[in-house]
Amino acid sequence: MALNCGFVGIAGSGKTTLFNSLSRGRADASQLSGRTNLGQIEVPDPRLDAIASIVKPAKVVPTTVEIVDIPGLTKGGSKLRGGNQFLADIRQCDAIIHVIRCFEDDTVPHIEGSVNPLRDKEIIDLELITADLGTVEKKHERLAKVASVGDKDAKRGTEVLTELMQHFENGEPARTFEINEADRKYLDDCFLLTIKPVIYVCNVDESSAVSGNDHVRAVEPAIKAEGCDMLVIAALAEAEISSLEEEDDRKEFLNDLGLEEPAVNKLIRAAYNTLKLNTFFTMGPREVRAWTIREGTRAPRAAGTIHSDMERGFIRAEVMKSSDFLELGSEHACKQAGKFNIEGKNYTVMDGDIFHVRFNV
Repeated sequence: MALNCGFVGIAGSGKTTLFNSLSRGRADASQLSGRTNLGQIEVPDPRLDAIASIVKPAKVVPTTVEIVDIPGLTKGGSKLRGGNQFLADIRQCDAIIHVIRCFEDDTVPHIEGSVNPLRDKEIIDLELITADLGTVEKKHERLAKVASVGDKDAKRGTEVLTELMQHFENGEPARTFEINEADRKYLDDCFLLTIKPVIYVCNVDESSAVSGNDHVRAVEPAIKAEGCDMLVIAALAEAEISSLEEEDDRKEFLNDLGLEEPAVNKLIRAAYNTLKLNTFFTMGPREVRAWTIREGTRAPRAAGTIHSDMERGFIRAEVMKSSDFLELGSEHACKQAGKFNIEGKNYTVMDGDIFHVRFNV
């Protein structure tokens, strides 16, 4: 499965700069470009490289994350020309990366006249909540007509949606709306924007890359109240690091900033945690490869990630833990140590599994 993350933020927040640093792209960072930019980043995983160092395959293929740089918003921007495209782009994403400006720079004037991360966050939140409110109001109207002729299911639906509309009117996103599983069906076909998981990125200046600054501390309580992940990243510095050709030069730049790793590593970990994703591996002389699945995925569905025929004709899976393989050094050694298992259709694939599928179609 391809993980898809959409970058949103106030115009001038630095989200396109961050997008470019992650994808090594050259998207136009102009506040007026108005274009949606697409990119792809390889997921760094030291386990993949370690497995490859033992197997020595012809090719090593990491799993990837698709990223979408959505044009920067202004207050009320979703209602203007192009606003529908902005909302449609977000609707296609698995997760939202909300970039918040937490830096001062006179050469980059703020579209609202001053740097205020809490206000900027609320502007984006309000745009998405307003769009969701409109969607729910339309469905409420349809259900109310059916409920008026005595349909009990429709009546319950109108009650749930009324509560959700009140939640929106209080400025709260759908992801913080408490609802039992039996009532969730009334929301499923709404494709709500604010139900999507969000990772907040506080974009700071270079000197604040390690400890943040007053702007970060001003917006942090609101982010924590939502229960969302928050990262502090200096996007401009990250862009400069990613432009360096030599790995040693990139490491030296990171060390100068007091950082242990580039932003892409932190952001991907946060995305995997937020979306509850796991990685498993396949290996052979031709290829060692990483694959992404959701937590709790059974063996046949994981096999289908590799190829649909494998899911359709699944017989069994041969499984080793990557930690055991790396410690013992070979598949044969894992078998000798009892660390090589045959698993059936009910097996739940775990993070770090090395997975070989037996199938017949």
